[in-house]
Amino acid sequence: MGPYTIFHAHELDWQPRREGDPRLAAGLADGLTQSRANLFRYPPGAVGRRHVDPIQEEVFVVLAGTLTVHLGEGDAPERHELAAGSVLAVRPGTALQLSNRGEEELRLFIYGAPPERGETTFLPPIG
Repeated sequence: MGPYTIFHAHELDWQPRREGDPRLAAGLADGLTQSRANLFRYPPGAVGRRHVDPIQEEVFVVLAGTLTVHLGEGDAPERHELAAGSVLAVRPGTALQLSNRGEEELRLFIYGAPPERGETTFLPPIG
């Protein structure tokens, strides 16, 4: 691997996150050594898994659409709406769930460090 990697938009490999998941992800980790990153496409109504990562600090950049994020544990986590151009930084150990409650596709750039994942804890989803 050289000192840099270029990911051209027309060459991105968009894959479902998991079988049956409507979200698509294009991995960018092959170009990184000390962190990891992905691009995500959430169709309207798509909801990510609510979870807590004890190790990774994450940054979410809204490229298009509106991100709905629920932050915090318990029965009433805080709900926030982030428009295109907004940035969310989440510290390790923070419960979060991402979703697209809007009418248009949500596009996100998600960056995390360190590249390792801890023992991620999955929580019941927010309705």
